[in-house]
Amino acid sequence: MTEPRDEFDSPWKDILESYFQDFIQFFFPQIHTDIDWSRGYDFLDQELRQVVRDAELGKRLVDKLVKVWKLSGEETWVLAHIEIQSQEESQFSDRMFVYYYRLRDRYNQRIASLAILGDERATWRPQPFREELWGCEATFRFPIIKLLDYESRWAELEISQNPFAIAVMAHLKTKETRNDAVGRKEWKFRLTRRLYEQGYERQDILNLFRFLDWMMELPEGLKQAFRVELEQYEQEKQMPYVTSIEQMGREEGREEGREEGRKETRRSLALKMLQENLPLETIARITEFTTAELQQLQAQQQQE
Repeated sequence: MTEPRDEFDSPWKDILESYFQDFIQFFFPQIHTDIDWSRGYDFLDQELRQVVRDAELGKRLVDKLVKVWKLSGEETWVLAHIEIQSQEESQFSDRMFVYYYRLRDRYNQRIASLAILGDERATWRPQPFREELWGCEATFRFPIIKLLDYESRWAELEISQNPFAIAVMAHLKTKETRNDAVGRKEWKFRLTRRLYEQGYERQDILNLFRFLDWMMELPEGLKQAFRVELEQYEQEKQMPYVTSIEQMGREEGREEGREEGRKETRRSLALKMLQENLPLETIARITEFTTAELQQLQAQQQQE
């Protein structure tokens, strides 16, 4: 059985873009109260890409630069940095300082740099950047959130309705079940069920399920078992928001298929669904094949 490769960066980037205000409220509540959210916020991806390229620090998948306004009316930029995969890194504070001064120098804006650490080393707590030479000294401090600390605050996560409570729970359980695929399936189902129990709106359920499904990857056999279990739960609750088979089918098509080879991807997906004896109408809706084409595939499948 092929074990899935855990992916953390892309799901975090996706949820950060979808729920930036909730991100600040969950991890940095004091900052949240000082921002005028009625004025909205703007992602400054181009500005950040320019600085990262100039600094020659490599591509950061989960760095987001966001323009907000304080209640005082002042424009302020927030640099949110989520360090997911790395363990202890001696140059982390240096890198944070380089990002800060590059942005400050190029755009002449006040900037708050915030760090979220998703590693598994409890003792790694980056210190402020300090540099001194002959009485000339520079110090750079930045707030740090350690996701591992939430293991001892699990009860808080369970009662929170902030989307990032679910995100943190999924992150911790994905790392915890790295070598326990069955346990991961159970936790994935429990967290998906929470999306319904917490009373989220339909679109939020879809968004957060995308995060869970993306992060908590399962081997193929357990993936099928999870689909069946989730579909049964949705039918019992009469709340088919995720519409499990259709939603996952679209995700497979989106991730596997690009313009090149898209037809072959749809064909493979259709064959999988035919093996699961799904209704032809459902498969046609997901894969965009006609019923006649699916009947031909079914006949070919039976001959092989």
